[in-house]
Amino acid sequence: MTKLGISVGILATVLCLSVRAQTIDIIALDQDGAQTILQAAKERAQQRSAPSAIAVVDPAGDLLSFQRMDGVRPASADLAIEKARTAARLQRSTAEIEDSIDQGRTAFVTAGIPVLRGGMPIRVNGAVVGAVGIAGLSKETDAEIANTAAAALSPSPRTGQRR
Repeated sequence: MTKLGISVGILATVLCLSVRAQTIDIIALDQDGAQTILQAAKERAQQRSAPSAIAVVDPAGDLLSFQRMDGVRPASADLAIEKARTAARLQRSTAEIEDSIDQGRTAFVTAGIPVLRGGMPIRVNGAVVGAVGIAGLSKETDAEIANTAAAALSPSPRTGQRR
């Protein structure tokens, strides 16, 4: 009985330790954060006179928030979502991916990954918490709006607080 009791105790200790070792802390993008990103993108698009479709996704690429501004082509809705999804899942901007293809890394094309500029991961404390995708006027404008929007959750240099 004593050996059985000791064995059970050791087993319970090992199982408890391994459970603790298998957990991680995750920062999640909530609806308030998604709306902050969406609003930043919309404001920048309005400043640039560049109506856009704007998509915000979680790290898995699932849609959290979306807006299609007036005057945007219908196909831009799907493009914005796909750009955001690609940036989230690959954890890098779609501009980087497009540049890789332009430099001969054509495997991205055969993988069926949308690689148009305008997708940008959203990072908080270095971790990807989602991504934003912009489709509207031009690839350069889309990328610039996405960069601005993705930075909307960055700490302010003066206060260290979210904007």
